[in-house]
Amino acid sequence: MRLALYQPDIPPNVGALMRLGACLGVPLDVIEPCGFPLGDKTMRRAALDYSAHADVSRHVSWADFLITRPGGSRLILLSTKADLCYTDFHFRPNDILMVGRETAGVPDTVWAETDAQITIPMVADVRSLNVATAAAMVLGEALRQTGLLATASSLTASAAS
Repeated sequence: MRLALYQPDIPPNVGALMRLGACLGVPLDVIEPCGFPLGDKTMRRAALDYSAHADVSRHVSWADFLITRPGGSRLILLSTKADLCYTDFHFRPNDILMVGRETAGVPDTVWAETDAQITIPMVADVRSLNVATAAAMVLGEALRQTGLLATASSLTASAAS
């Protein structure tokens, strides 16, 4: 399981997702260009000291990400425009969960290259959840379904003993 961020624009969200990935043992792919310098102080502050534990891969472009994408992986896009609820989707251990730009999502060309699109149902008259919150919710469900959440927990337990 991996998390991919498509051209993120808000440093604290990247920091929060770095921390999430570090805590759950999930690698993070950052697809550039970002809307800020990737080493931004705000992002580091959000990640706290977890950035040292995060497995982060930077990709200079969408094309670079596609070239380096692990074979056999499915690219699952989280989107407010999708119709399928994330709890109804059947995740696989090698899926890549991708979130788009906080301000614009992903372009149609990127949408077309994803294997599935899922959404989090929300009440009427609201636009969207914070991208880090949405990613955490869906990642939690994906790890639960695939049994990888227990693996992350057992890694922590073995490291503590």
